[in-house]
Amino acid sequence: MRMQPITQAIPAIRGRVQAGVALAPFTWFRVGGPAEWLVRPADAQDVCDLLAGLPAATALTVIGAASNLIIRDGGIPGVVLRLARGFAEIVVEEGGIIAGAAALDATVAEHAAAAGRIGLEFLSGIPGSIGGAVAMNAGAYGAEMKDALDWVELATAEGVLRLPAAALHLAYRHATLPERAVVVRARLRTQPGDASPRMAEIRAAREATQPIRARTGGSTFRNPEGQKAWALIDAAGCRGMRLGAAQVSEKHCNFLLNLGGATAADIEGLGEAVRARVRAHCGVDLHWEIARLGVAA
Repeated sequence: MRMQPITQAIPAIRGRVQAGVALAPFTWFRVGGPAEWLVRPADAQDVCDLLAGLPAATALTVIGAASNLIIRDGGIPGVVLRLARGFAEIVVEEGGIIAGAAALDATVAEHAAAAGRIGLEFLSGIPGSIGGAVAMNAGAYGAEMKDALDWVELATAEGVLRLPAAALHLAYRHATLPERAVVVRARLRTQPGDASPRMAEIRAAREATQPIRARTGGSTFRNPEGQKAWALIDAAGCRGMRLGAAQVSEKHCNFLLNLGGATAADIEGLGEAVRARVRAHCGVDLHWEIARLGVAA
């Protein structure tokens, strides 16, 4: 990836700004090229200051836990914004939980359970962080973010903006966010109750059906209306299919795996091959649930 001379265009912030940082170690697939510039802000005001001073022509990409993400081998041009420690606070309050964007979904579910609250058990089955869960209306095991989200706080060039959940027009794996706005915090509703039995069910179901200890990115394709993506992939004969060191999981064929040494091109190419087979077999066009960012090598 050809670096651009944009250092003077990146405003001074209190967080870290680094050039040419490898992004593969941050991703669950462990693949992909570098960030042209990786910015790790200290807090929400830092994000606002960055957005206020960043030229509109400079590309901005936001990543969190990078669990549901393929970063292409050529890396990501412009600024990659990664929220980390300063955005992981979890506060339990009456009727809900306020969680920072970098708080892991499973950790938020555990905090709710420990406080004797129910309503967030589904988060224990979603790899990733709250910011990403809001941005894609993540869901699993019969529930999704729109069922629990009360409000979200967004860092913008004008400051921190709080919006009610209804303003995001949450739909299946979709949320409408203002342009160049970054999720920094969210409030999730809870009710009194014992979450332990449901969370134990979810853990057992994941252990039994998903390759949770593999290098994977979670569910690869969205479920078509009234159908299951994994069943369509299986019926098209793709279970165990390989491209280089990338493989369709034999345990759950809506998961792609890095067997060790796969490139981002291997994984994305395998996904496209699966899509083509399913389309040829039953006429259904699968849509990616995993985000694919950056440029090819």
